[in-house]
Amino acid sequence: MDSHTLDGLDMRLLHALQLDGRAPFSRIAEVLGVSDQTVARRYRRLRADLGMRVLGLPEQELLGRTRWALRLRSTPEAAESLAKALARRDDTAWISLMSGGTEVMCVTRPRSHDEHDALLLGRLPRTPSIVEIGAHSILHTFYGGALGWFAKRGALTDAEVAALRPPPPEPPSGTVVLDATDEALLAVLARDGRASYPELHRATGLSESAAKRRLEQLRGSGVLYTDVQLDTAWIGHDTRAIFWITAAPAALSSVGQALAAHPETAYVAATTGSSNLVAVVICSSTPELYRYLSECVGALDGVRHVETVPSLRLVKQITTEGIR
Repeated sequence: MDSHTLDGLDMRLLHALQLDGRAPFSRIAEVLGVSDQTVARRYRRLRADLGMRVLGLPEQELLGRTRWALRLRSTPEAAESLAKALARRDDTAWISLMSGGTEVMCVTRPRSHDEHDALLLGRLPRTPSIVEIGAHSILHTFYGGALGWFAKRGALTDAEVAALRPPPPEPPSGTVVLDATDEALLAVLARDGRASYPELHRATGLSESAAKRRLEQLRGSGVLYTDVQLDTAWIGHDTRAIFWITAAPAALSSVGQALAAHPETAYVAATTGSSNLVAVVICSSTPELYRYLSECVGALDGVRHVETVPSLRLVKQITTEGIR
């Protein structure tokens, strides 16, 4: 399946799934003006031929979990094996080979301080091929999570978006604590966000109706959201880079919000470290990346410095499935 075979209906379906990854095919079909069978057939083709996945993911901040962006510099011959080793871990995401093949970028999502310490203070420092470790705590997310990149493609009209978008979540007042049943349910959804209620019953021991209620509770509180994983090279956007941006402290929020609104950004967050913002940028070409950097990012008031690090290859998004 080549990139040119993705037509307007494919893009509209991807946008619909980004809005609500568990929406019934019948509801999506009604909004898109096609048959249920057409939506199901297109969905199966996107999964089989492009490795597209709909994933159900926990909102880390509501669980009181801190995420970290790691910059790992290694010897050239070891970078790829390091990236693959990190990709096999359940607590990692968005792993890329960067800048000449000597840097690995990785986001970690440890469930506890012990898991964080075991990786950053134990395993990684003892890896001989790693020559430098940069760890940046993610302080605030401006764009990402439930707000996926496909939502910026504009494939659907405003009326179609309104018809498909679920009600806004009502976040809990405090930190949410998951029990073992919740963890089992989330483990299934992390592999397939559209997992059926019989599948959830088998994994958790809950009745199908109880699994449905608990899933809806988690989604309604914002603890659980759905995301679409797809290699963007399939739609002609194969130029990726990480921007490490230093903004004036007083302009941190305004710059972060401006970056979040740009169609080129898939993720924007405030971080600790020598720079205070990180952005994942996806463009159609190197000239387009240059245009975005010079004309859009360079024009923002408060931006003091930008380090642009090209991504050579995406090793893992949320899971390793679908990555070429």
